Amino acid sequence: MYISPTTQTPALATGTSAGTLIARQAIVNTMGKVVGHELFNRSRSHSAHTAASDMLLALTALSHVGLEELMGDTLIFVNCTHESLGEGHLALLDPAKVILEVPSLGHTAAEEVRTRLPTLTMLHERGFRLAFSHTVLESAYAPWLPLADYIKLDLSVLPADQVTVLTKFALRETSAKLIAEKIETAAQLELLTSLGVGLFQGYWLSRPKLVQAKLLLPEQASIDQLSHLLRASASHHDLAQWVMQDAVLTFNLLRLLVTSGVCPVQGPTSIEHAITLLGRHRIACWIGLLQTFHMASESTPTTARTALLHGRFMQLITQAQHLPQAVSDQAFLVGVISQLGQLLDISSASVISLLQLPSVVTSAVLGNTGYLGALLSLARSSEQGHSDELLNAASALGLSAQQLTEARQQALEWARLT
Repeated sequence: MYISPTTQTPALATGTSAGTLIARQAIVNTMGKVVGHELFNRSRSHSAHTAASDMLLALTALSHVGLEELMGDTLIFVNCTHESLGEGHLALLDPAKVILEVPSLGHTAAEEVRTRLPTLTMLHERGFRLAFSHTVLESAYAPWLPLADYIKLDLSVLPADQVTVLTKFALRETSAKLIAEKIETAAQLELLTSLGVGLFQGYWLSRPKLVQAKLLLPEQASIDQLSHLLRASASHHDLAQWVMQDAVLTFNLLRLLVTSGVCPVQGPTSIEHAITLLGRHRIACWIGLLQTFHMASESTPTTARTALLHGRFMQLITQAQHLPQAVSDQAFLVGVISQLGQLLDISSASVISLLQLPSVVTSAVLGNTGYLGALLSLARSSEQGHSDELLNAASALGLSAQQLTEARQQALEWARLT
C-alpha cells in the first residue's frame, strides 16, 4: 500500500549571486519515502534543452551554496542529451548519487542505437546508473536494455492497458527498477502499485519545488590564471599557492571535492591535497564550464579578503612557532572557512555542512576548540583590535608581542599583494 509523503511548500532562496532557477521533483517509494529528485532547469523552455543547457544545469547544481540543497543526500536524476553524455562535465558528477536520464532517439534506427551504445556502456562502467523511458522496451533498443538501471513509465502518454503490458514485461525481462512518472490521479497510483512498480513521480504526489540557485563565483582573473597554470603543467603545489590567494576559489574547490564524490571521509588535509584528489582533468573541466558560460564575479567581496587575511595570519603564526606543515595547512583552512558564513550569509555550521573537512578544522571553526580554535580567537582579536584579549590569547599560545606584530604585518602585506 502506498503512503503519501509529507507535502513540502515551494520556496525561493535568495543568493549572493542569483543563478539558474531550478526545480526539484521528488521520486518516492511505496512507503512515501523520498529516494531521489529529478532536476529541471526552469530558466529555459523544454525546446531549449541542449547539451549546453545540460552542462549549465550541472555546473549550477555543483556551485549552488544555498540552504535549499540541490544535490542533497538522495539520488539526483538529471536529464541529458546524447551529445552531453559525451562531454567532460560528467567527470564533475558523483556516479554514486547521479542518475543519467538517457533520451530515446525519437525513431527506431537500429544503426544509431548501436552507434550510441559504446558511450552508454562507458558511462555504466564508470559507475553511472542509467534511466531510460519505456521506449527502451522496444525491440530496436534491445542493445541498451541490459544497461537500464531504471525505466520510467510515462503515464501521460501510456493508456492503462499498455502500462500493464509494459510493466509485466519489464519486471519479467529486466532487472531495472521501474518508476511511474507523471502520476496525476489516485487510480493511476493504485494501478501501478498493484502491478509491482516501486517508485513514483508526479503532481499527485509532489509538485516541483523551485530553488533560485545561489552562486559564489571567483573573479574572471582568478579563473583565467588557474586555467593558464593548468595549461602550463604547473605543479600541484603551485596550483595550490594560487588557489590560496582567493578565498572564493578555495571554497569552490573544496565544494567541488564533495559534489564530485572524491572527498575522503576525513576530508582534505590541505588545498594541495584537495587539488591532488580532484585531479587536473576535473579542475580543467570545471574551469572550462565557468569560461564557457561566462560565470564569474565582477569583484572580490571585502569579506573574502578578510577570510584570506585570517587564514594567512594563522598560517604565519604556526610557522613562527615552527609547527609541522600539516598544522600550518589546517590553520589556513580554519581561518578562511571561519569567515565564509558572512560571505554566504549563512551560519558557520551551514558552511561546514556544504563541505567535508578534518574534524580538527570543524571543531576549531564551530567550537573554538584545540590549538587551532585558540589561534582563531587570536586572529579575531587581532582583527577587532581588542588589545587585552589579544595579549591574553597570545600569551596562552606562548607567543611574544614581536611574533604577533610581525605575523600581522606580513599577513596584511600578503593580502594587499594578492
